Amino acid sequence: MIVLVALVQFVNVLDFVMVMPLGQDFARALAIDEARLGWVGGSYTAAAAVAGLASARFLDRYDRRRALAVAMLGLVIATAAGGMATGLPSMMAARVIAGAFGGPATSLALAIVADVVPAERRGKAMGVVMAAFAVASVLGVPAGLAAAQAGSWRTPFFAVAGLGLVVTVYAVSRLPSLRLHQQGKRLAATPTMELLRRPEMQMMLAAAGAMTLSIFVIVPYVRSFLVNNHGYPDDEILYLYLAGGVGGFLVVQFTGRAVDRIGSTPVAAVGTVMVTACLLVGFLPDRPIVPVMVVFVAFMSTASLRGVPLSTLASRIPAPHERAQYMSMQSAMQHIASSIGAIGAAQILVTDPATKRLVHMPIVVTIAVAIGATMPFLMWRVERRVRARTAAAAAVPDGPRNDDGAAEAAPIA
Repeated sequence: MIVLVALVQFVNVLDFVMVMPLGQDFARALAIDEARLGWVGGSYTAAAAVAGLASARFLDRYDRRRALAVAMLGLVIATAAGGMATGLPSMMAARVIAGAFGGPATSLALAIVADVVPAERRGKAMGVVMAAFAVASVLGVPAGLAAAQAGSWRTPFFAVAGLGLVVTVYAVSRLPSLRLHQQGKRLAATPTMELLRRPEMQMMLAAAGAMTLSIFVIVPYVRSFLVNNHGYPDDEILYLYLAGGVGGFLVVQFTGRAVDRIGSTPVAAVGTVMVTACLLVGFLPDRPIVPVMVVFVAFMSTASLRGVPLSTLASRIPAPHERAQYMSMQSAMQHIASSIGAIGAAQILVTDPATKRLVHMPIVVTIAVAIGATMPFLMWRVERRVRARTAAAAAVPDGPRNDDGAAEAAPIA
């Protein structure tokens, strides 16, 4: 079941990561000003954020399998529509629809993992699902560029849509009905503001936002910085991303197990220290003092060291009938944070007209480090509360309970 969910998540992530590297190709073919390509990426994240907030109230009312099928089919259709775009408006419209379905699909995938896997093994399961991001990162950029070279810029869109349709049909046909969150006493949907008033929810959403914002003030500008500031050959960027994706995939293999053994906060703290070191060593100096390949692979590997513990701990906060609702809120928070990070950095960074170097990167790095450092402290406070509630619930022998101390059906995996 976890592998099926990971396959679905792989298609979802692949749809997201393969678009922007193709930007130059479809911009030239559709007569789009390359300076406006940011609108294409921003339209997806903005739509995903809005869809996450809008769907938070009703996703928990439905069978997870059916809801996931609808979300993935919508994503497949929108991806194919992107391949038929005729200009900037139609491309943005396709990406808005893709984000509107892709955001809830991610929330449902994480909710399914939380439903079927016991808390003590959930870190490993989240690691498997998060590995989809690493694999998609490894394959997405080179495969998309290779497909565009073999056909046209439209080819990758149709290829991902076709793959998505096959994976969705296969996964949905093999998944059982997923109504664990609806078993037991039927509970009304929790009002969104009531969830937001809970301290654990506030701190966890803040941690998710801090992690995402600290990365997205940097990520959109990595290629330009490495090529223009550090002189890395542009024709070798493909191999840089390939090595970084492989490194991330290898690290994610043991991250989930580490979370299960020692907890989310220690693993997130290690990831925060690593990403801070990468930023200070790789993006502050005017010239590289460590090989670019080494810093980039380490930087890419920190994604799982922070993402897996965050998702694992987040899955332990809401009650079963609130999980998809909360995951939608978290997805929306992360998409909003990514947009704020990318747009905010664009207001700080400028390009030197003579040398083409990015100026003011130290300011952006300082912001990224300062915001990112708050993540493990917020998670530490949440994890303490979760453990206290779990211990209190275990002392009352009145049947199976979820991680927040509320009664629920026993997990099936």
